[in-house]
Amino acid sequence: MRIGVLTSGGDCPGLNAVIRSVVHRAVTEHEDTVVGVEDGFLGLIEGRARPLALDAVTGILTRGGTILGSARVARDRMHEAVGDAGRLADAVGIDALIAIGGEGTLTAARMFSEAGLPVVAVPKTIDNDIDATDVTFGHNTAVTVATEAIDRLKTTAESHQRVMVVELMGRHTGWITLHAGMAGGAHGILIPERPFDVETVCCMVEERFSRGKKFAIVAVAEGAQPAPGTMRFAHGGTDAFGHQTFGGIGSRLAGEIAQWIDKESKPVILGHIQRGGTPTAQDRVLATRFGWHAVEAVHKGAYGHMTALRGTEIHFVPIADAVAQLKTVPEDRWTEAEAVL
Repeated sequence: MRIGVLTSGGDCPGLNAVIRSVVHRAVTEHEDTVVGVEDGFLGLIEGRARPLALDAVTGILTRGGTILGSARVARDRMHEAVGDAGRLADAVGIDALIAIGGEGTLTAARMFSEAGLPVVAVPKTIDNDIDATDVTFGHNTAVTVATEAIDRLKTTAESHQRVMVVELMGRHTGWITLHAGMAGGAHGILIPERPFDVETVCCMVEERFSRGKKFAIVAVAEGAQPAPGTMRFAHGGTDAFGHQTFGGIGSRLAGEIAQWIDKESKPVILGHIQRGGTPTAQDRVLATRFGWHAVEAVHKGAYGHMTALRGTEIHFVPIADAVAQLKTVPEDRWTEAEAVL
């Protein structure tokens, strides 16, 4: 069998571990041929692919990013390509496709599957916002990076009696900010699921200084928003691919805090640092398991399904279940975090 594999959407630690696992399982166990489709669905549309033998994936387990590249495709072009799914598969010479990506990639994978292309999906996102799986690879690495940043900022903040507002990734969900904020001992955690009152945040920081503390750390997700009527702020519009743009909440909040308590308040925006670099051991293991099971799903004919972690076991779930809604931070998880702020 000729199995295609592609990575699409934003890069994520662990993508190369999945590619490596797919090649090893497919080639050594099933004697398949693996074809790497370049630059995600754009490469499928443009017919750009290359064979992936065992030597092509040597040494990539620890590498961040993706050796296959990634790109986004405009919605109109994607819909047009779905109608031509069979010809596109023939052009790159594949019998089935393993698509690795986040919400947008999974949506495209479902569309191609419904159009008749045999597709198995592997979920990927540092945001951990894909429903139907307990966790996705890349999230642990992003949280580890963010936690280390908070740890490092504490000593600087304390030395200079500052407030540090750390803006972390998380457009619609606050899993990275919640977990990094808890692990790093942040004094405030602001996530998209819970609009915040800027006065309450400022009072919290002010009260902390009034107790003789010399610094404060506030972790804020890039998609966090002030409650209506508390602070005028609006996120950006949409990009060329129809995705809402975010940014600026960390800088704005730092300015508000500085005005309120008359102390130095600095924004720190980690941005794409959270996406890059070597994946943690936990993410490498999960990515490897996902790749292994994705190949098995192909050979079992479980098309239109996605690998998912449930407890400690890998299951196959319909892709449609994964894209029905985002996995947001529930109330009970926020209550746990609030208790230790």
